[in-house]
Amino acid sequence: MTALAELLTQPMDRSVVDKTGLTGISDFKLQWTPDESQGAMFKGTEPGPQTPTSTSSPDSSGPSVFTAIQEQLGLRLESQKGPVEVLVIDHAEKPSEN
Repeated sequence: MTALAELLTQPMDRSVVDKTGLTGISDFKLQWTPDESQGAMFKGTEPGPQTPTSTSSPDSSGPSVFTAIQEQLGLRLESQKGPVEVLVIDHAEKPSEN
């Protein structure tokens, strides 16, 4: 589940944290229709139904990723506030010539 959370972080455009407590390896197929901001990210080389590895244009009749996760995996994505890792750069200089 941790790997799924990491995979969903980019299309969600926010951090996704695994709070399921599930461990081990799971094998599943999740099908959803990416919205316009997610569509380009999930293009692959195989034709067929819209999946994370297909090139067909999105079928607007398919479920959103939120609906698909709940209906197909029995999980729920909840929006919450929490701590995030941040990189702060205090100072930067051009490198000197050697």
